[in-house]
Order: sequence, then C-alpha cells, then structure tokens
Amino acid sequence: MIEQGKATMEKITSLAKRRGFVFQSSEIYGGQNGAWDYGPLGVELKNRIAQNWWKEMTQLHDEIVGIDAAILMHPRVWEASGHVENFTDPLVDCKKCNARFRADQIPTENLNEKKCPDCGGELTDTRKFNLMFKTNIGPIEGGDNAIYLRPETAQGIYVNYKNVIQSNRVKIPFGIAQIGKAFRNEIVTKNFIFRTCEFEQMEMQYFVKPGADVEWFNEWRKRRWAYYERLGVKMESLRWRQHGPDELAHYAKDAYDVEYLFPMGWKELEGVHNRGQYDLMRHTQFSGKDLQYIDQDDGNKKYVPFIIETSAGLTRTLLMLLCDAYDEEKVAEKGDADDYRTVLRFHPNIAPITVAVLPLQKKDGLAELAQNIRAELMNDFTTDYDQGGAIGRRYRRQDEAGTPFCVTVDYQTKEDGTVTLRFRDSMKQIRVPRSELAERIRREIKAYKRTV
Repeated sequence: MIEQGKATMEKITSLAKRRGFVFQSSEIYGGQNGAWDYGPLGVELKNRIAQNWWKEMTQLHDEIVGIDAAILMHPRVWEASGHVENFTDPLVDCKKCNARFRADQIPTENLNEKKCPDCGGELTDTRKFNLMFKTNIGPIEGGDNAIYLRPETAQGIYVNYKNVIQSNRVKIPFGIAQIGKAFRNEIVTKNFIFRTCEFEQMEMQYFVKPGADVEWFNEWRKRRWAYYERLGVKMESLRWRQHGPDELAHYAKDAYDVEYLFPMGWKELEGVHNRGQYDLMRHTQFSGKDLQYIDQDDGNKKYVPFIIETSAGLTRTLLMLLCDAYDEEKVAEKGDADDYRTVLRFHPNIAPITVAVLPLQKKDGLAELAQNIRAELMNDFTTDYDQGGAIGRRYRRQDEAGTPFCVTVDYQTKEDGTVTLRFRDSMKQIRVPRSELAERIRREIKAYKRTV
C-alpha cells in the first residue's frame, strides 16, 4: 500500500500524465526509451523555470550576458574538451537475459563474481561506452563528415568567449549564460525524466582572474543555494556533496553538487565546479588561437582566466519541483472515509497557470462575465478558464495543476462587482472588487511564502 501523502515516483508519473505535464515520447508506437514530451502544463512549467533562471543569471547581474550556441559544433571541439577520449561509462551485459548495466552502478559482489543482478547469469567483461551521439553532416557518411550532438552546452560558451569579449566589452569577472538542449547516449535511462538521452541544461560559466577562483567558487555556491530558497523549495530536502579526489572530472579543480531528496533517494540536481584553466587552455592548443584575456585594469596583463561553472538540468529541475510541490492533504470526512486532495504547491512565479477563472454557473450571463474578467487578467498572468462540473471538483483540478489562485464569478459579482478569490495552499476565500483583482494577485505573488 502506498503511503498517503508521500510523493512517490509512481504518483508523480501518474499525475504528470493525467494533468498534461509529461507524456512518453512516441507513446502510440510503444514509446521511445529515454525521451519524453512535455504537454500543455509541462511546457509552461519548463518555460517558467527557464525564465526564472535566466532572470536570476542575466537580468540581475550586469556582468553576465547570454548566448545561444549551435547544437552541432566542429568535431575538434570535442577532442579539445576531452569528451572523445574521456566521456565514457563502464558497460557490462548479461549473456543470459541480455540486460545492460553500468558497471559502477551494480553491487560489487555481482561485478566481482560476474553475475547478473537480475537473473544471476554471466556478465561480459567491462568495456568503455562513449556517451556521445555520433552522426554525419552532408550526404556522405563517415570520414570527415562525422559530427556529434553536443553532450553539454558549456563548450559553446568557451569557443565564443573571445567573441563575447570583443563584441560586448565585458570585463573580468564576467559570466556567460546559456540554456539549451544536450544529448547523452545513456546506458540506462530510469526514474522518469531524471536521466534521459535528450535534455536541457541551464549553465553559466564565470570567468575570473587567476588566484580569485576559490573566492568566486565559494560565492557562487552561496548564490545558487539562495536561489532554491527563493524558489520556495523545502530546504531540508537539499544538501551539498563535495566530489572526492577519485570522482573529480578530468577538468575540475573542485566540485560540489546540490543534491535533492527525490523519491528514489539523494540525487544530483546542480553542479558548481571550479574548472580552472583547463577548457580555455585546451581550446588554445587545439585551435591555435590565443584565448588570453588582456586585463586593461591591471596594466594590460595577459592571462587565461579561471572558470567557475554552475550547471543545472532544466528538465531535472522540473522533476524536482514536481516532487517538492506534491502534497496530499486531508480536507474533510466523508462518512467513514477520509477526503484527501492532491495539490502541487508551486511558487506562483513558476506555476504553469497563475489564475483560473471559474463561473459558478454556465447560465444567466455568468460564463460571459467570467470570460470578460479572464480577458482582463490575460495580459498580466497565465490564465485558465473552466466551467465544467461542480465548483469543488474544479477547485481540485486546479489544485492538481498547481494553480495558486482561483477566481469564482457568481451572482453577487453581477450585483456588486466583487469576485471570490481562492488561495490554493490554505483554501481560504475572500471577496475582492473586480477592479482591484489584478493588483491584489500581484501583491499576493510578491509576498508569497510557502508555509506547508
């Protein structure tokens, strides 16, 4: 029996499909493993997360600018970055059931005894599996036409670093932010949208003076932690984990992960990395171009900057917010049974629908009046309109969608111009003059603090 009120991956997956957040890709053909489609509510939520992150990284920082680099890059980029040589996972197969595993994610005793953890069959020897998708550009396959789908967005920033300096006159320290698709040929995709072959990243690379990297590394750790607080995330479900010496990436001087307590346990949500000078040094070597920074504020000294990276998965953040917002609340007694409502307690700034407008009845002009009120709110908020079924049932639908405010238009609205404003978290209802409705909602959003 599933524990009442507890967010499980089964519940999250069911709600995501039922309310149009996430669908299995190509579902009518049996589904495509490792790929997912985002429905009407899902794409709105994804866009809100991206907009919120972009504002945090660029609009609120004069020294951070954005780019949108191409997915297809010159193959030498990935040689320079180390991905061709190092971007691999250890792979083993079962000779009996044909199951495939990452060798570092199965029990040690199974690996040592070469026994499949599923069926007990014999495992193959461990071999390296490169995670990059390789394809061809142009009409002829192979040879010089081979090209990769990018496995990360960071390299698009590094190869444009000099272009940004020359076109925008930015000065150290400065950052370059990007949101974009990345592709990884994962051995195992699991846990819904947590690990997929196609995903989106939100990355910012911060270029600093050599010697200032440790200070800025610690500063960006503080800033990223504060960001999740402002998102309204339950902070007790977040923690930092430092990478040990044996797990540091080949480019990293130091690295911490923000981990979230997902239903399947503590998992990485975002990485903050001190990448040192590795990337710019390698691109200097492979491209033959001088990527030194000329510091006009320090006697025109030339140096290769150190890089502090913040890297978060957009779609993984979406899953985190679904899990974090999910709640089942007992609201009433129905005979011998308890009455629970399912609610997504999104911060209003990221909720896919901000305001739902609901006429109490479809007749007597209430529907037309409600549509007029919705039209007044549409320029300022993402709105929904629902006139089907009992008002209580419609409230529950909006609770499952995470809509923070519902506006009910009733017969009193026709008499005195007031509407009922319902608050998702508390289910409290107040009367508000129609003329003051938009401003009241704006105030409530600005003052919102999660209390449940």
